[in-house]
Amino acid sequence: MPVRITTLVENSQGEHRALKNEHGLSFFIEKDNHSILFDSGQSANFIHNAGQLRLDMTAIDHVVLSHGHYDHSGGLRSLLQVHSGFELTLGQGFFDEKYAFYNGSYEFIGNNFNEAFLRDSGVSYAFVDSPITEIVEGVWVITGFDRRHMDEVISPRFVLRKNDGFDPDQFSDEVLVAVDSPRGIIILLGCSHPGMKNMIDTVRSLLNRPVYAVLGGTHLVEASRESLEKSISYLADDSFKVLGVSHCTGEKAMDILRASNCRYFHNRTGSSLYVE
Repeated sequence: MPVRITTLVENSQGEHRALKNEHGLSFFIEKDNHSILFDSGQSANFIHNAGQLRLDMTAIDHVVLSHGHYDHSGGLRSLLQVHSGFELTLGQGFFDEKYAFYNGSYEFIGNNFNEAFLRDSGVSYAFVDSPITEIVEGVWVITGFDRRHMDEVISPRFVLRKNDGFDPDQFSDEVLVAVDSPRGIIILLGCSHPGMKNMIDTVRSLLNRPVYAVLGGTHLVEASRESLEKSISYLADDSFKVLGVSHCTGEKAMDILRASNCRYFHNRTGSSLYVE
């Protein structure tokens, strides 16, 4: 069966000028009569864009949020104003208090809702409790990534508020979505804080199937020169047929991919991938 994945919102504006872009990410996945939302951007813009693209938000039966940062979860409140009949999947630690540290100050960058809000809103939700969870046939939520690439280091500016102090955020809450398609696995990344290569290799290990496409945020924007070079080389593997990375990938990495990799496209607000 065909798979269609539409980027409802991303940092960049696309060809459709009526769509609203923002720093954030949201994907609308259509597969086998299922509609799945992966991330919700930071506002209601993804809902506006879905209307412009004639995508039915009330058809969503599953929502997956990649991690507890505002630019990936902030639109959930707005979605609940139009539709609540879905199953919500979250990673363990999703509601930890997330901050960014800047020169002695701390800025909250976490969710605009807590677990009590979900209960009060009647949302059916669950935390993943294993490395791989199949939410519908051929669609998996994956977490617990094997961190084997030592160059993929989480920025120390990301911290958690814990016990009246701050601890490094290891992003144990981060999940990705893997979608089976007629041509292979499509990997959807939120921000790849645990490391893009770590995450893709974990998918390969768990599913033991070719990866056809990688879409989403890779967080190469903060990669060291060495790590960026290794990541660009990793993505040069011919087994990847489509590379639609953007969001936190960063302009430098995207410029290199644009110039060196013919399978790369700038996945932006309104982009769609059809796999038939």
